[in-house]
Amino acid sequence: MLVGGEWISTPATRPVDNPATGDVFTGVPEAEEEHVDQALRRARAAQRTWGRLPLAQRADVLAEIVRQVDLHAEELARIVVAEQGKTITEARGEIQGVKSFFDFALSQKYRNVGEVVAPSRPGAQLTIREEPVGVVVAIIPWNFPAAIFARKVAPALMAGNAIVLKPSEVTPLSALAMARVCQLAGVPDGLLSVVTGPGRSIGKALVEHPVTDMVTVTGSTRAGREILAQAAEKIIPVSLELGGKAPVIVFDDADLDLAVQDAFEARFWNCGQVCTCNERTYVQRGVYDEFVRRFVDKVRSLRVGDPTDESSQMGPKVSAPEWAKVKEFVDNAVAEGAKIEIGGDRPDGVDEGGYWFAPTVLTGVTNDMEIVQHEVFGPVLPIIPFDTYEEVIEWANSTVYGLTSHVYTENMRVAMTATDDLEFGEVYINRIGPEEVGGFHTGWKLSGMGGDDGQHGFERYTHRKTVYVDYGPQR
Repeated sequence: MLVGGEWISTPATRPVDNPATGDVFTGVPEAEEEHVDQALRRARAAQRTWGRLPLAQRADVLAEIVRQVDLHAEELARIVVAEQGKTITEARGEIQGVKSFFDFALSQKYRNVGEVVAPSRPGAQLTIREEPVGVVVAIIPWNFPAAIFARKVAPALMAGNAIVLKPSEVTPLSALAMARVCQLAGVPDGLLSVVTGPGRSIGKALVEHPVTDMVTVTGSTRAGREILAQAAEKIIPVSLELGGKAPVIVFDDADLDLAVQDAFEARFWNCGQVCTCNERTYVQRGVYDEFVRRFVDKVRSLRVGDPTDESSQMGPKVSAPEWAKVKEFVDNAVAEGAKIEIGGDRPDGVDEGGYWFAPTVLTGVTNDMEIVQHEVFGPVLPIIPFDTYEEVIEWANSTVYGLTSHVYTENMRVAMTATDDLEFGEVYINRIGPEEVGGFHTGWKLSGMGGDDGQHGFERYTHRKTVYVDYGPQR
């Protein structure tokens, strides 16, 4: 692991396995609290110099990171596949996302870094300056281990901060590889560290350390709650990107070809392991049967297989516990009266040791079922008929989550009214994600407190200093 500019090994290691086979293929260090302390104290020292550099000089370093990512793009993509299990084509797309996050961050070299406010008396100046927060701790999940590294590291560095990052225990290699890329690009020693180890101990130590000035987390709502409570004692800024339960709402007048295709892609992308994924689809009764027929036909042709194969469209789940969680959701839904149209268990023709789950469609589902109310994070879609606008908006808003929603209709009045009525931080009309780097990936309710992207995300990595100057005649 990278601690304060040094690559460090430890006697104790944690295994990393291949989700496609279940085989362990390497191990990574298990950090101790001394490594946390070393990383954060070196970050503090490095940040003092980095934070005083002009934005243009910081941008030059980020531009070199983009160049290095380009040079190592295929290697980085294959590391993502090896530890996370997504297909090679999806992994290449993730590495392009890495470049986009750094590219957007370095464009901030042209931003306004403060404002001048009209003073209340002559011979005076009142300014509000934008300054770095200081030392940032980032805790990232396993579903996009390279892209979310970039999503946090890019704005943190560009804003003048140092950052210590803890990757998921399941997918540590992508973050370590990205840290090496940053080293090759000339990121100063100590400014970026990647500390590997368990969240319950190492994550807690990072959050509660006296040097930590800000915490940014992408992960589960459970993890977000715990980290927010830990940070509360210090009263430091916390950015939380948490879970979702995105609805796709298809009205009778929708372009059905588009709605089916988008609902399909948004459910099975990354094996359904995306917080913005289509977790539940509501279809107006007039087109419900036709929608289900077309959707199931598409699922039948979905190519599930070796994620290194260019023709594969979906890989395995990331881990055995994640597989078991999805299986339990499906079994409980069936016990409650749902019908499996296709899937429901392991697919045929795949490695028996891997964490494969067949793309699954459920009908006969009601809105109060567990599988509709809680985040599944897997390739399982309940499709539910609705009758009226009022009914479907109530159902869509009925969960504790409020991240992403989708609406399909050719009626602009319906689309815009739904945009007003849906209690979600993101609304997509006749399209799906992923979100764009210039937007703001913001969650409502238990989906978090806002993300790291766009202008609003960048500003989370800064704080304000108000300066009063009197230069008039001495009084």
